[in-house]
Amino acid sequence: MKRLWDISPPIDPDSPLFPGDTRYSQRWTATIGPGCPVNISAITLSPHTGAHADAPLHYGIGAATIGQVDLLPYLGPCRVIHAIDCGPLVEPRHLLHALDGVPPRVLVRTCTAAPTAWSDAFSAYAPESIELLAGLGVLLVGIDSQSIDPADSKQLHSHHGLLRHGLRVLENLVLDDVPAGDYELIALPLKLMAADASPVRAVLRSLP
Repeated sequence: MKRLWDISPPIDPDSPLFPGDTRYSQRWTATIGPGCPVNISAITLSPHTGAHADAPLHYGIGAATIGQVDLLPYLGPCRVIHAIDCGPLVEPRHLLHALDGVPPRVLVRTCTAAPTAWSDAFSAYAPESIELLAGLGVLLVGIDSQSIDPADSKQLHSHHGLLRHGLRVLENLVLDDVPAGDYELIALPLKLMAADASPVRAVLRSLP
């Protein structure tokens, strides 16, 4: 049996978000009772809640929505690289030891425990690391923090590196219990045709 690692945080009203983003909320529009055989709810949330895939539209004017992107980058061989306590940026020197024969998807673990509350003190990708991975044929990068750019960044250099090279990204992953190594990634976004991102149920599966 292949082992599964669920690398998605729970989504609820306490999910950590960038300040000003829309919190998760839910209301019941129908409940089981006389004349009603089902429970039905309505939810409101930012598409950047929990583990999520940013669309190019999030950081590029007129770029593709999440419903328009190819699904290939979100499914297939993946490497988890540990760069725990690397500081504010995941630099190339934190990755070089694990790039021999790197598959097309790379997830970086930067902390001992994924955050459960908002803090701007998280590790992000250095733009040079995006350039390095793109040059190796990587299609998707991921991280266990809130963003691949620092919280106070206005230029979003790493996001724009993704845009320039056509890479995809996953943020807010939970890699606490995942050993460094190779896996199969399954993290498909919803087909939201006008959205700038989508929550994903991200999982890793052991290889044969």
